Amino acid sequence: MEFKDYYKILGIVENADASAIKASYRKLARKYHPDVSKEANAEQQFKEVGEAYTVLKDPEKRAEYDVLRKQGSRRADGGFQPPPDWQSAHTGQRSHSQSSNADYSDFFDSIFGSSGGGFRQADDFQRSAANQRGRDIHHRIALFLEEAHLGCQRQLSLRVSEPDQNGFIRQRDKTLNVKIPAGVIQGQHIRLAGQGEAGVGGGKAGDLLLEIEFAPHPYFAVDGKNILLTLPITCWEAALGTSVEAPTLNGKVKLKIPKGATSGNKLRIKGKGLVGKTSEVAGDQIVTLQVSLPKTHSSNAEALYQQLAECESEFNPRHVFER
Repeated sequence: MEFKDYYKILGIVENADASAIKASYRKLARKYHPDVSKEANAEQQFKEVGEAYTVLKDPEKRAEYDVLRKQGSRRADGGFQPPPDWQSAHTGQRSHSQSSNADYSDFFDSIFGSSGGGFRQADDFQRSAANQRGRDIHHRIALFLEEAHLGCQRQLSLRVSEPDQNGFIRQRDKTLNVKIPAGVIQGQHIRLAGQGEAGVGGGKAGDLLLEIEFAPHPYFAVDGKNILLTLPITCWEAALGTSVEAPTLNGKVKLKIPKGATSGNKLRIKGKGLVGKTSEVAGDQIVTLQVSLPKTHSSNAEALYQQLAECESEFNPRHVFER
């Protein structure tokens, strides 16, 4: 099997902390998201980044991976040999989030939950559990906020296990067209009945569980059902008050800036957040104001600032430091 250097994939150092791991993942997930990236291998890169993050964000998996990475050996043909008597704590215990599918490489499956070689004879299954229901497959799907808010159609490629005509369990790639309903939220699961792995001995097929995650957005953030936005305004807009355009998931709206606004003031736009579920009231958009100044000023502007300083000479914002 080919060794996967998860630190190199995420572009981080070995002693990177959790925040650095998450920040790198968010940046690369945005870069290689198949819907926006123009890279020729964007989909594969996106999957590798997700796999690396799955391991390194989990302290137990990361510790086990670090041991394997340091003690294993890489062969001349590019393969990888685990250390002698290597035994993963996860071997044979593939969890729901680690089902063998297109998200994970053979390296990941062999270390964190492979069923062992990709096939077993059908009578092995029959001896252990006749009429056994197939495994559920858990699959993460990254959406832009606009897609989550309005709903969308997605095509998924998965790898599932099923018996062939000779009774051997083998891997098969399949493609599904999935409708994502409007109003899904981070962490929500969508169940597609019968789209998981095939059952054994006449058992029903498992289900496909899609876990929703949000791809990083250039200017929006999410807090539950609320959308967060930092909105730059000029110092004169803050001092005099005005109305400005602010972006929302439904397009631009007019937002009233109160007279005397300062950086850090928060304004609420009701009903412009995420729906959550179709039966629930939508969240709000929380706008944090950030007063911005030009990097350079004209001579006329500097003269006006000088006049302002003279007119407001008694104002001292640092009076709290005086004793």
